[in-house]
Amino acid sequence: MAHYGPAELAHIPGPRPDPLLGHTLKIMRDCYGFTLAAREAHGDIYKTKLIGQWRVLLHGADALEFVLIDRDRNFSNQEGWLPLRNLFDGGLLMRDFDEHRRHRRIMQAAFRSKAMEEYVARMNAELPRLLAEWPVGKRFAFYPAVKELTLRLGASVFMGMDPDDPRVPALNKAFVDEIAATYGLVRKPVPLTKMWHGIRGRRYLIQTFKELIAERRDGGGEDFFSQMCRATDDDGDRWTEEEIVDHFNFLLMAAHDTTASGLATMAWALTTWPDWQERIIAEVDALPEGPLDDAALNAMPVTERAFKEALRLVPPVPFIPRRTVRDVEWQGVTLPKGTHVSVCPGIVQLQPDLWTDPDSFDPDRFSPNRAEDRRHKFAWSPFGGGAHKCLGMHFAMVQVKLFTAHLLRHRRMQSATDAPATWQMVPIPWPKGGLPIVLEPRRETAAAPAKEDAVA
Repeated sequence: MAHYGPAELAHIPGPRPDPLLGHTLKIMRDCYGFTLAAREAHGDIYKTKLIGQWRVLLHGADALEFVLIDRDRNFSNQEGWLPLRNLFDGGLLMRDFDEHRRHRRIMQAAFRSKAMEEYVARMNAELPRLLAEWPVGKRFAFYPAVKELTLRLGASVFMGMDPDDPRVPALNKAFVDEIAATYGLVRKPVPLTKMWHGIRGRRYLIQTFKELIAERRDGGGEDFFSQMCRATDDDGDRWTEEEIVDHFNFLLMAAHDTTASGLATMAWALTTWPDWQERIIAEVDALPEGPLDDAALNAMPVTERAFKEALRLVPPVPFIPRRTVRDVEWQGVTLPKGTHVSVCPGIVQLQPDLWTDPDSFDPDRFSPNRAEDRRHKFAWSPFGGGAHKCLGMHFAMVQVKLFTAHLLRHRRMQSATDAPATWQMVPIPWPKGGLPIVLEPRRETAAAPAKEDAVA
């Protein structure tokens, strides 16, 4: 059998690469199709070449647990995401082990109960007004609309900014450019390339964040950014300006793009399987009018199961990379020190040995009496796992419930096309064509609160 790639990986099989681009184009066009075909041909351990870099894919729920729990500290998260260093250097993604734990502990304070109450109040105040701007009875693309909405909402929740602040569109473009740069074929900021635009976007974000730091250091704001400006480490020292900027750049990008992807996945599911939308509408209609509190959010189990099922079919991060810091053995195969490794939650979440009829949309598989997600600790892991598990996992669920309730109180979503949705899966899934939908009125919408009535 012919072998490709570096000599140290000669013992690991893999599909034949294109001489120039490796497997990059095939993965970009159909990452799951390519991955499943390679797994069928070469087994649960094989190598691929992506954007000029050889990496080894490890398949299965056990592999997810081995790599993500990482009991022996064999895998570097920072080195796994090395191609993103120019864009997100200094964020939690780019830190490992003890340093990562120290920084994560400080950031966790922004997701505790008191802070979450403030975020929920802000979202309850802003969502009706932002959703009222969406057209009714007219076709529009859901994905770009929800990307704009989540950024404007994030400007309020995370930054304490007015969602209508004129800087928000520029922030949105900067984030879009940063994300696009993560999968650009040219990895240096050559003019007019994706990486060039991404670096320019990062510079704009850094400039904007720095302008806000001085005024927030001694202020009393309860938004996430203000809390980071006042946060202290275990020795009582505040983070430097650079640390605040680096952490916030990554966090706001992650919260913005993965949430928009998740909401698009939810909208796709509810327009593709409208019976489930009707079940959620019934659940929403049973909630009390007005702002939603913890009791109301806890009374939305159907919505929660539907969102979990949507993320099972289209997880926000299909592949998770790491890099070995020493020689590591897995299933009798040695992964030499410095090997780039990827695991794939998305493939595990479609395995028929873990899920009944895995290609179907069946939120009740998450009900207590079935609990298919508990067949393995990593059967369902769209938020990752281990020390680097998504810090905003609970926040994401709360935001999706609030968005769904406020939208479906007065509207019903319908697909505006007979063509099935297709997805660009990497780096973060998004529906090609923008997911065209039509919002139909269900009942009269109460007047959206004036801006001055929103939570300050």
